[in-house]
Amino acid sequence: MIHKSQYFLIAYLLLCSSILAQNIKEEKMNDLSFMVGDWVGTSSVYKEGKISKQVPAFQKISYDISKHIIVVELHSSLLQLHTIIYYDEKDEQYYYYPFSKRGVSKSPASYQDGKLVVQPNKNTRFIFSKTSENTFQEYGEKLIDGTWVKTFEDNFENTK
Repeated sequence: MIHKSQYFLIAYLLLCSSILAQNIKEEKMNDLSFMVGDWVGTSSVYKEGKISKQVPAFQKISYDISKHIIVVELHSSLLQLHTIIYYDEKDEQYYYYPFSKRGVSKSPASYQDGKLVVQPNKNTRFIFSKTSENTFQEYGEKLIDGTWVKTFEDNFENTK
């Protein structure tokens, strides 16, 4: 038979673990605050180490659902993406969901040295970083013959 004090202890422990999980998620999502803003810049595509295409781009990145997710809306003549980023406490993992005209995918991501690194597979990665007070960069790389080779680079300035 469980005593009343044991019920209170169980309830207290459940409440504490719930608060701790919320704090971890908040902390993890706050790590990505450098991405939030209204960004204007240039999107460049690389081929054989040189820029093969370059177009203007706009990107709005914001928190949503009480800061539980980040929404990325990228617009350029080369690509339109609507992306959701969230942190899963159970998996202890960020997930990156880009939606495009071709569909949606799911990729694991991690926060490393002030950067969000998305790795859809062992040979592809996307890196998001703040480059200075009012600038933001993302770029993609492919692993070719043991060397990471840049495939695209987007450089933005915050309009606010």
